[in-house]
Amino acid sequence: MAAPPEPTLTPTLRAVDLSLGEAVEITLADQTTAKVKLLKLDEKVDSMAKAVREAKVLVEVNGEQKWLTSANYNLPQLVGGVQIDCPITRGYNANSGEDSWGLEKDARLRLWPKGSPWIEPGTFVYPLKQRWFATSTQFSNEPTYVDGGDKPDRKKIYYHNDLDFGGCEGLTEVIAATDGLVVSVSEKTLPGYSLTPVRPRYDVVYLLDERGWYYRYSHLHTIDPAIQMGSRVKMGQRIGLLGKEGASGGWTHLHFGIKSRQPSGKWGTQEAYAFAWEAYQREHKPAIIAVARPHHFIRAGETITLDASKSWSSSSIKTYNWTFTEGQTASGAKIERTYTKPGAYSEILKVIDAAGNVSYDFAIVQVMGSDDKILPPTIHPTFWPTTGLKPGTEITFKVRTFRTTGGETWDFGDGTPKVTVKSDGNAKALAKDGYATTQHAFSKPGDHIVTVEHTNERGERAVGHLWVRVEP
Repeated sequence: MAAPPEPTLTPTLRAVDLSLGEAVEITLADQTTAKVKLLKLDEKVDSMAKAVREAKVLVEVNGEQKWLTSANYNLPQLVGGVQIDCPITRGYNANSGEDSWGLEKDARLRLWPKGSPWIEPGTFVYPLKQRWFATSTQFSNEPTYVDGGDKPDRKKIYYHNDLDFGGCEGLTEVIAATDGLVVSVSEKTLPGYSLTPVRPRYDVVYLLDERGWYYRYSHLHTIDPAIQMGSRVKMGQRIGLLGKEGASGGWTHLHFGIKSRQPSGKWGTQEAYAFAWEAYQREHKPAIIAVARPHHFIRAGETITLDASKSWSSSSIKTYNWTFTEGQTASGAKIERTYTKPGAYSEILKVIDAAGNVSYDFAIVQVMGSDDKILPPTIHPTFWPTTGLKPGTEITFKVRTFRTTGGETWDFGDGTPKVTVKSDGNAKALAKDGYATTQHAFSKPGDHIVTVEHTNERGERAVGHLWVRVEP
């Protein structure tokens, strides 16, 4: 009978699931050993839907103790002479309605030898042709939010265990992250894959790589004709164009996920943020990356900490500067801030390193009022192309507002007049013209912070930002 091929490549990572107080000795990829123990678990939930917003584990590795924050844009850390991360803890399964991880204990840990790559060089590339953090993302157990899905009354939380890369509908190119066998295209699947993670859908492609990992590419606007079932694709080969088809919620993005066998023996998520980060670093060699994510979801009157400490530089970061939606400014890697008005805020983070390199990111803060049935608007802006821009290059900008209808206003930040457009407010999630489109060209090089916003009938604002770098 037909069956999937056996794996021929062993990953550099080693995974283990532990209960509190449990200790194990693990043989790593370089044949050294590490003694690992799970000491404590601390999970923080929000005040409304009781969604997990932060999970930390205290681990002991070869006698050294350290707190690790699970997922949420965190990379592996060096502890006890080995690299280690925590992709999932038990609390995320408590109110999610599904177990995407195959986790049966309190936490999962992944370990690599010191100095080892997180995924084997030459076997993985960044899965789309777009600049890092070009627009909104939903990564690493972040509750879904872009389409307004983060609500105070939802009983089941969709923690996005895969990677959602926001992009420009019908324009951003999606490519194969690995060499692989095409096992499913649209609604068809090869024989023999009924007991695998493959779940066919009209907008989805599944690839199987040499590790025995299954890669899902979802919400595709179009699928390249060369992607045929049973064929083999090369790493970097075109899969199709990014879109919002299927169960996208109406926002344009690539849903990229990996499923593999986990320590429990079950199929489960192979958390891919570190792989994507490492591949992007290898291919694009950025000098600095600002990180202000994940988003925040709070009640008006609550205080949160805006955290830029996950930002990275090839030298060292010297300054962290914040510019807030309401005009104030602040400096520091971590800033406490209280929000009193409902709305969707986009706080600008600017980081500068010792070499003078600059990077921007945006902390999205969605604020609810006291009435759970009155939802403030949210907004999703995109642009294309995101790299190789020169003065005079025509850039396509798209935007869609959620939970409301009405117009959006663009301010390109270069002194040109503001531009007003009107999306459909996500009235029909898969509407072909749901995003409002405009074009703009910048006459001068530099870092341009573009703002787009919508104000609803109650005066609640949804503000979005894009960082557009125009080269000399």
